[in-house]
Amino acid sequence: MTLVPWPVMVATAAGIVLTAAVIAFALLLALRPLLQRYALALPNARSSHKTPTPQGAGIGVIASTIIVTMALALKAGDIGQGSLWIVMAATAGIAIVGAADDIAQLGVAPRLLLQGVAVAAILFALPGDMRIVPMLPFWLERALLGIGAVWFVNLVNFMDGIDWITAAETIPITAFLVAISAWDQTSELEIAVALALCGAMLGFAPLNKPVAKMFLGDVGSLAIGLLLAWLLIGLAGRGYLTAAILLPLYYIADATVTLLRRLMRGEKVWVAHRTHFYQRATQNGFTVMQTVTRIFAVNIALGLLAMISVIWDGIAADYATPVAGAMLVTWLLRSFAKGRPSKA
Repeated sequence: MTLVPWPVMVATAAGIVLTAAVIAFALLLALRPLLQRYALALPNARSSHKTPTPQGAGIGVIASTIIVTMALALKAGDIGQGSLWIVMAATAGIAIVGAADDIAQLGVAPRLLLQGVAVAAILFALPGDMRIVPMLPFWLERALLGIGAVWFVNLVNFMDGIDWITAAETIPITAFLVAISAWDQTSELEIAVALALCGAMLGFAPLNKPVAKMFLGDVGSLAIGLLLAWLLIGLAGRGYLTAAILLPLYYIADATVTLLRRLMRGEKVWVAHRTHFYQRATQNGFTVMQTVTRIFAVNIALGLLAMISVIWDGIAADYATPVAGAMLVTWLLRSFAKGRPSKA
């Protein structure tokens, strides 16, 4: 695909985002009665919602993302690009795994195995000469990327536990991925996917606004995690490892610290729980809106730091921006754990 000249890029991007949003919203309105009947999420001791709510809205989000991406590729004459087909097929495949898990609760082993197949597919779609840490052997780097991508797919799924949180994470990440890719002028395919996913999530957001009328479900969160993992690996492979870490840093920190804490307590980490920092925030006096607003604001700040690390090339940026990002995320996690101060 040929990049649009920068004076019209914003208008073109806005058109793509709007198209994806409209398609996603229309699909979700059409699917809602079906999901209401066959995919109702009932409240339980670990859930954040109090009324039965249809899940599976990820079907509309992922379908819109794939439709818009493939349409852009077709328009540009790149529909035969093998890597695009592989990534879209892997995304559809992991979405099906998520849908099956939403309906029938797959076991841990088959779920991880199928996720591993999808991750292997997106790694296969990467350029053969792409390196992130050149001092590592190629096979070791790819193995570590695979493990990291499987963890990222699952942590996105784990973090999708309150209304609007995945929108507050995905929309800033994809928006800044587009900005960085446009600045870099090297990755047209990733721009198309990021724009489509950003728009699809915007189309989903009105239906997930607290109190949500629909949930993504595993069908959405797993596929979104896979697409974001592929986009972030591609960003790191173009020499922007710092930016690739900064953009999803809040999700990575919340999920990973929570996992380590549970392991240290000897808990079964594969069992659902309510001990993530964002969940503790709602238990400690923050409303859902206050929680996701803070997450969204921190993600915007992390995106700006990622942009600085790309534009301000040098050792100072490589050290200053990660430190600033880590301090910001640490502050957010601590504030969630501490809770709102009680009024006298």
